[in-house]
Amino acid sequence: MSETLIELSQVTKSFDGRPVLSDFSFQVRRGEIAGLLGPNGSGKTTTIRLINGVIRPDAGSIRVNGYDAAHDGDAIRAASGILTESAAFYVHMTGLQNLQFYAKLYGVTEAGRAGELLAEFGLLDAATRKVGTYSTGMKKRLGLAKALLHRPEILFLDEPTNGLDPEGIRMVLEAIVSLNRRDGTTMILCSHLLAQLERVCHRYLFLDGGRLIEQGTLAELEAKYLTDISLEVETDLPLTGETYRSVPARRLSTNRIEFTLPGKQAVPALLRQLSAEASVYTAAVTGQDLESIYFKIREVAHHE
Repeated sequence: MSETLIELSQVTKSFDGRPVLSDFSFQVRRGEIAGLLGPNGSGKTTTIRLINGVIRPDAGSIRVNGYDAAHDGDAIRAASGILTESAAFYVHMTGLQNLQFYAKLYGVTEAGRAGELLAEFGLLDAATRKVGTYSTGMKKRLGLAKALLHRPEILFLDEPTNGLDPEGIRMVLEAIVSLNRRDGTTMILCSHLLAQLERVCHRYLFLDGGRLIEQGTLAELEAKYLTDISLEVETDLPLTGETYRSVPARRLSTNRIEFTLPGKQAVPALLRQLSAEASVYTAAVTGQDLESIYFKIREVAHHE
């Protein structure tokens, strides 16, 4: 198992007497992509600022790669890259000039690093254009390039695909996976687009009201919260009741039936039975995704 790189222990933080985080603890292992999930106001941005040492906790401890975030913020930020929803650029400078400026600021001496990142994120043709002429999506990609200039060990990404078109989304998600696999970059990723997180994250941390209410891998969370699954089948089976061979079923349309099963392991047997009695054209498991888990966790948390 990889070593722990980021550790928060019983962290509490308030602003103007209003609690934002309460007794908050979690760990992120080296080389892990962790998704930080929760509604607006749940404490995600505050958590990132605390880990970076930009603000200090009222109580508890935060350690990042052996550093104390409350006292060693400069060292942590030197090893980290961050992409916020609104990355700041000088709009009267070109994309290349902006990256070259920040490269000097970060102490990057690697020749051609700015051009390499512009090419990686599809901005080479726009390198000599002023950033003020860039679209929202182009600025987002330039922000990610800026965050990677100094080859950080840790990357914090806040809504990294907001404002991007489908091609830009794919480019950013592929870059995230590639960075992690190639360089072992550890990442904490915040997003409301759960289907995208499902494609890149190893583990998920669920926040609500400043508390950590659940965490785990997708497989662990599925096993705990999705005990029943729905299987939508396109078939000409003449279903007349509410069950099929004791399996709960309901007709969705003329040739679509939804079956409720105790788990994925029951799918093959059901499909074999259906195929023996009728034509089966398509079959798809539904409600078995990160979004379904997210709402189940919140429902459970609010009833405790």
